[in-house]
Amino acid sequence: MTNSRPVAFYAPLKSPNHPLPSGDRTMARLLMKALDRAGFSPRLASEVRTLDKVGDRQRQEDVRRQSLDEAESLVAHYRALPEADRPCLWFTYHVYYKAPDWIGPHVAGALGIPYAIAEGSRASKRAHGPWALGHEGAQAALDRADVIFGMTAHDREALEAARPSHQILVDLPPFLDLAEWPLSNTRPPRALEPRLLTVAMMREGDKLASYRILAAALERLPHLPWTLDIVGDGEARDEIARLFSPMQNRVRFHGQVESKADLAAFYRAADLFVWPAVNEAYGMVLLEAQALGCAVVAGAYGGVASVVRDGATGLLTPPGDVTAFAEAMSGLLQDRERLETFGADASRFVEQERDLGHAALRLRNALQVLTG
Repeated sequence: MTNSRPVAFYAPLKSPNHPLPSGDRTMARLLMKALDRAGFSPRLASEVRTLDKVGDRQRQEDVRRQSLDEAESLVAHYRALPEADRPCLWFTYHVYYKAPDWIGPHVAGALGIPYAIAEGSRASKRAHGPWALGHEGAQAALDRADVIFGMTAHDREALEAARPSHQILVDLPPFLDLAEWPLSNTRPPRALEPRLLTVAMMREGDKLASYRILAAALERLPHLPWTLDIVGDGEARDEIARLFSPMQNRVRFHGQVESKADLAAFYRAADLFVWPAVNEAYGMVLLEAQALGCAVVAGAYGGVASVVRDGATGLLTPPGDVTAFAEAMSGLLQDRERLETFGADASRFVEQERDLGHAALRLRNALQVLTG
């Protein structure tokens, strides 16, 4: 494409402008950069957030009405623009039963433009129950999409099984913009005690469950040399500190770190990134760690296997299995040569397969067929 064409971009789960850091915010921003690299001009269409964490039918009804009102306003706005300034495509990031897209299908239909989704997931078991309306909205959007970019093999299976005949499925594995990270061909000298690293928000639910597994696994390794750096903060910080109190002389808490230069320093200094990844969609931090040459031990939840190559860039353990997680860490802590090999292979994997340019090429090849 020689000219940048406007694309309406929307993230119903979490806007790229959301103030709290997260993998969703990171990926939304990366997708906008990749669309720009692919020859489009992504413009954030709406800040309406449809997330319902608890299954509140009234919340879902209210969000649906708000979304449809927003859709009508957007249709009127776009129709008033010169044709060259109207979006040639609606692109929604992350659609599932807790965060459906009520806006995109309506706007795309009214304007007669293609509708695309990245990271859509189907969950038929949610068709009934507290999220039934959200499920209905998510399914309608997924059915309407002209193209869905599946980001993990875990999601692809269900998307393929329910794919309408008009729909194209394209693999778009999670990626990074390596230009954002201060990469280096050299790593700091290795410490005598292997340095473990975790980077994660400290909140109730799945994050706290992951910290519990990690603490329980490390308690089984008192005979091995290691230290753990924890980067992150949140309302569960005190509870997490208690979890690690039996090994407090080995664990250092660094709070929230947003600067990529500072994060890169942690990744590069670490020997092994450890994260049980309870119910992670895939885990952007796992990809970041590998980009900086850090091997990984992670729980094989969801799409984690789509960002960590088991036995090549790290080790994956059965979800929630404390014993297996401890054994995986133990094996690598006692084999520094294998750790170094995993780390080197990890950085090559991200550079050669998961950079922004690769994602932009996949987007361009799929979307130019739809937009002409």
